[in-house]
Amino acid sequence: MKDIEGRVTVVTGAASGIGRALAVRLAAEGCALALADLDEAGLDETVKQAGNPPRRLTAHRVDVADRDRVHAFAEEVVQAHGRVDIVINNAGVTLRETIEDATYDDIEWILGINLWGVIHGSKAFLPHLRQRSEANLVNVSSVHGLFTNRNVGLYCTSKFAVRGFTMALAQELKDTPVRVSCVHPGGIKTDIVRRGRFRKGSDPTMTHDEAAERFDRYIAWTSAERAARIIIRGIRKDKPRIRVGPDAVIYDLASRLAPATWQKLMSRL
Repeated sequence: MKDIEGRVTVVTGAASGIGRALAVRLAAEGCALALADLDEAGLDETVKQAGNPPRRLTAHRVDVADRDRVHAFAEEVVQAHGRVDIVINNAGVTLRETIEDATYDDIEWILGINLWGVIHGSKAFLPHLRQRSEANLVNVSSVHGLFTNRNVGLYCTSKFAVRGFTMALAQELKDTPVRVSCVHPGGIKTDIVRRGRFRKGSDPTMTHDEAAERFDRYIAWTSAERAARIIIRGIRKDKPRIRVGPDAVIYDLASRLAPATWQKLMSRL
């Protein structure tokens, strides 16, 4: 979709991080926006930052893990905007805990948002996207949808599943007007680690604050604003895979060229 000006675009997880940066950038590009999140205060701030261009913008309190709410959200968007052209299923959370010690509540929480949120968003909006002459469905996975790491196994599970779901969906929609993209962000300067659930890191002596500070200092190479620009450029080019950040490119190549060696290296790191 080369021309996105005037397109009605849905962004979930819009209260902070990549979602907020996408909203601000898309507003500047001339898109009409339907923004969703559970964090109403954060969503209000995003609306303030994105609301300057004279384009229609609606904000919706949505728990993406709630199937009925997401389907109702899709109908709200169509009622408010008349159509949907682009859907970005971006909402996501993190959990630091071993698979063995994670509670079922934690497992249901992270899969409900990271995986079921993508499934709900895709299925709720697809009938509307298919009515357009051209449309884009964008699902956000992670570099942890390319390789695994200790104590984030359930996060990896959710993101590998998003990757598989999106790749299969792209095959099924190949001969339709809907172009499907899977996004693999590397380390992005957001509060995702600080806002996530923390039980224990790979270093058992590390606190939640220390883990967040380590992420900010050593892992988060790319700003949320740059991430948004890369994702939007990928949408314009209808790219099936959008790698965000130099680390994402490196990790992707390494995991494909030497998967066993790369897994061992990441386990040590």
